[in-house]
Amino acid sequence: MTPTEPLVRGSAAPAAVRPPLPVKMVVAGGFGVGKTTAVGSISEIEPLTTEASITEVAAGVDDLTHTPRKTTTTVAMDFGCLTIDPTLKLYLFGTPGQERFGFMWDDIVEGAVGGLVVVDTRRLDDCYAAVDYFEHRDIPFAVAVNAFDGRVEHTLDEVRWALDVSDGVPVVVFDARDRGSVRDALLVVLELALARTES
Repeated sequence: MTPTEPLVRGSAAPAAVRPPLPVKMVVAGGFGVGKTTAVGSISEIEPLTTEASITEVAAGVDDLTHTPRKTTTTVAMDFGCLTIDPTLKLYLFGTPGQERFGFMWDDIVEGAVGGLVVVDTRRLDDCYAAVDYFEHRDIPFAVAVNAFDGRVEHTLDEVRWALDVSDGVPVVVFDARDRGSVRDALLVVLELALARTES
């Protein structure tokens, strides 16, 4: 037997197993809407977070009215990953929510196929910057209304109207604490991105 022959006569050499295709997706939105929670809920690895304590100075700048128990905030990004199937792996990058950290967004978003904009219906104003960002850069995105305490303050049609997003932008309800709910929201964005590549 020569070194190039298979070990078992008549059998084909084993096919090489290809690693899953890496795909980058961004989780964005305003301060305290659930971005870090969503990444942590879905990530199959221990998520990398850049949480810092909210100081008295920051508390005077960031509105804690609807998040009084919040003691930390993202100051750079969150990172996690999720294997969708043997052919595809999502790498998730969560943006900081405060406008003063907006200078980092271009670097975080570069190369992303799409974004999930997380919103809190009690303070929709906080997510306008994220919606505008994806619209102006023509990046596919979906709006995910986080159901705080299991409820939302406005209907999805009202959210769509308030954000003035086109009919082509999905608006869904999800629970940032629930792995399956976060997965479903991310798959909506993935389907949008795939549809964009096929059109």
